[in-house]
Amino acid sequence: MNIGKNIETVIFLVAFAIDLVGAVYIARINWKRYGLLFFLSALIGSLLCYLFLVLGYYEFSYLLFPGFLPFPFESILTAFSFYVLLGVCYSPKQWAYKIPFYWTVINLGVFAESLMEAKTEIIKYQWAWDFWDSYSAWWIYLLLFEWLGGKIIPPESRRPIPEEAFRFGRWAWFVFHGVMLPAAIGIGIYLGSMLPDK
Repeated sequence: MNIGKNIETVIFLVAFAIDLVGAVYIARINWKRYGLLFFLSALIGSLLCYLFLVLGYYEFSYLLFPGFLPFPFESILTAFSFYVLLGVCYSPKQWAYKIPFYWTVINLGVFAESLMEAKTEIIKYQWAWDFWDSYSAWWIYLLLFEWLGGKIIPPESRRPIPEEAFRFGRWAWFVFHGVMLPAAIGIGIYLGSMLPDK
């Protein structure tokens, strides 16, 4: 185990603890169903991560457990699975509200990933992968599991955010805009930084 005093170790350990506690908190609603969803997400997430690694889309320069697997399996097992459980449990019933919900969740996830790619040695994009590929992959992955989760988790074991919370002046409205406005500005700055100098 690599326990050097650096930001990567801190990020791995803090994220692992938060993701694990969050997943257990949600899974306690229905251990069998959410446990199955957690397992499927961990399995598919790990396989996709390994496939993208083999294809050369990105690399992991720093691993908490080097030599075991070529990717941070402990993070893939917990982070993606927690995000899936969070989405399936709390996403609103109607798609008109599911989209802003997932938009917020995905923007937070991609923001964290972008920070790690730019400021740490945890993940580095290669020639065939960039911010937009990652953003698209997050959408596909979470919406796939929203559909699959709807088949596995019964309605009584879900806790959808009420649609009223997304109306003007309510808490979900503030959260959505509080995430999306900085994200739009950040994306604009990011795209501007990619323009060639004149």
